[in-house]
Amino acid sequence: MSDPKFGLSFELFPPRSLEASFKMWSTLEGLVGLDPSFVSVTYGAGGTTRDLSKSAVGVIADHYGLNVAGHLTCVGATRTETLQVAQDYAAAGAKQIVALRGDAPNGATNFEAHPDGFSGSIELIEALAAQNQFNIRVAAYPHVHPDSANADHDIVMLHSKFKAGADSAITQFFFEAEDFLRFRDRAEKAGIKNKIVPGILPVENWAKTKVFSQRCGAQTPDWLDKAFSNTKSKAEHDLLSTAVCTELCDDLINEGVEDLHFYTLNDARLTSDVCRALGRSVTPPVAAKVA
Repeated sequence: MSDPKFGLSFELFPPRSLEASFKMWSTLEGLVGLDPSFVSVTYGAGGTTRDLSKSAVGVIADHYGLNVAGHLTCVGATRTETLQVAQDYAAAGAKQIVALRGDAPNGATNFEAHPDGFSGSIELIEALAAQNQFNIRVAAYPHVHPDSANADHDIVMLHSKFKAGADSAITQFFFEAEDFLRFRDRAEKAGIKNKIVPGILPVENWAKTKVFSQRCGAQTPDWLDKAFSNTKSKAEHDLLSTAVCTELCDDLINEGVEDLHFYTLNDARLTSDVCRALGRSVTPPVAAKVA
């Protein structure tokens, strides 16, 4: 088994209801003992969760003392409005930003820049870098992004993001280590020296994962589809998910990967099981501060 001394980070999404709020905070309580280097909070399509995201960032930073990365997109906002969100993040305690172009809002098929907004992620990164107060993380795609002409274009775009001022990248999820390793090799060959962190998705529901994967361009291997199709119960499904994800992460660590970023879907169970299977010890979390 791999050396358990690897960096960890977790993605959460802001809750839209009281029940969802309880679930998100329960997820964080279940993961904080794994000593993450940071926690990121997503930003809904078209900025639909803008206020919720800022609120969650503030609570995580203040009550748990964790490093927080707030997601920020270009969709549906002017440059001034977008940069104000960045300043709101900073005021809430977030010194990191995950800078993204963003997906088209519901009902739209393609991204369209706001008339007074950023044209895409490159301009957003340049503006954030000029403020000289954030660690900027960006997205990378081991499989071709739905809006890209080809895989080479994805590498060119990633190179441009780093030239614009990004510090590191987090990839879209994938299910075979070779997909990430080949992408890393191509990035290095193109002269990219910045850290690229693999994004890991423990499969909570395979049927939903396949649909989402198709929408975002992530490939689902046939052998994995057959394996999940053969599970007879939720317990078998989760056991397979944990085993497959653990093997994936172990392979990556053995190939020199130093950090793993987990897309938790606001559910601590599978992510925690995988991290413990990798040898990560769980320390009792420090009690959250009471306001």
